[in-house]
Amino acid sequence: MAMSVEDRIALVKEVGEEIIEESELRDLLIKKKKIIAYDGFEPSGKIHIAQGLLRAININKITKAGIKFKMLVADWHAWANNKMGGDLEKIQTVGKYFIEVWRASGMDLDKVEFIWASDLLNNREYWKTVMQIARNTTLNRILRTTQIMGRTEKDILQASHILYPCMQAADIFHLNADICQLGMDQRKVNVLAREIGEKIGYYKPIIVSHHMLMGLTPPKTDAEGVEKSIEQKMSKSNPNSSIFMTDSPEEINAKFKKAYCPEGEIRDNPVLEYCKYIIFEKIKEFVIERPKKFGGTISFKNYEDLEKAFEKKEIHPVDLKQATAKYIDQLLEPVREHFKKNAKAKRLLEQVNSFKVTR
Repeated sequence: MAMSVEDRIALVKEVGEEIIEESELRDLLIKKKKIIAYDGFEPSGKIHIAQGLLRAININKITKAGIKFKMLVADWHAWANNKMGGDLEKIQTVGKYFIEVWRASGMDLDKVEFIWASDLLNNREYWKTVMQIARNTTLNRILRTTQIMGRTEKDILQASHILYPCMQAADIFHLNADICQLGMDQRKVNVLAREIGEKIGYYKPIIVSHHMLMGLTPPKTDAEGVEKSIEQKMSKSNPNSSIFMTDSPEEINAKFKKAYCPEGEIRDNPVLEYCKYIIFEKIKEFVIERPKKFGGTISFKNYEDLEKAFEKKEIHPVDLKQATAKYIDQLLEPVREHFKKNAKAKRLLEQVNSFKVTR
């Protein structure tokens, strides 16, 4: 039986922390048969669970809703952003490694098309669009999008960093993407594309921005104590904040032992985030094993009950972290096995591990 429009919207809303605009999404699902959503990734360094497990979960929901997904391997963008020391060959090796991770993570690759930016950019019309975007955008407007590159307006920027947002906006139109399905940290350039699309002869794409998974370290604050949510996301440049897709059980346990998880605190708690956005998407029952003198073994069938119990301090942070580490380890075991047994994947991982990651 064909899925109803309401069911399809519900699936997309499970992915989208913010949708601009939901009414446009509804019209699109009603009127258009072949809908395309896209995301892009900079190949740089090892892949963590926010990019690996969570991205596979989200993309599978989008494709289940009957939407074709195009994944842009943004090798030229990473080159422009000086990733991997600006070595394009290394960047492309990392891109192939990312794809192998998703293959082992359960992403439905039959419904995902990988497109390399180095191929997409190899035409005159693409660069004409980049120039149109640049001509219709002020320098200050472009500088406000630097967050998409993991940078701020205060950073020392190269000229390539100014070109980058224009390229990313052009990607949307040359991929014929109806939906920009990227993280909240990419919101500004997607809004730019919406603002400028019709002015330069294209269209207004819909934005479905997914949640940015927190890193394991304490939240950062500015001078007024306001949390910088984008800056506290999981980052490969800070290994202590991230669980990587090929981390060993020992590494996973060690990182969770140090993880920020204040007792009874549910707001900005990364351990609870991993339970909500990853573990309960993959398992039916979350079991916390503990001695009888500490309440005995307890289990939960949904995230909401787990959160309530933690907030009431019925679960100690140590017990929550141990259980979360156990389930994350179980979910990563097939990935580790893939990189041990598949010769191609093993070779790619060895190469990536030998590379120096640059910001």
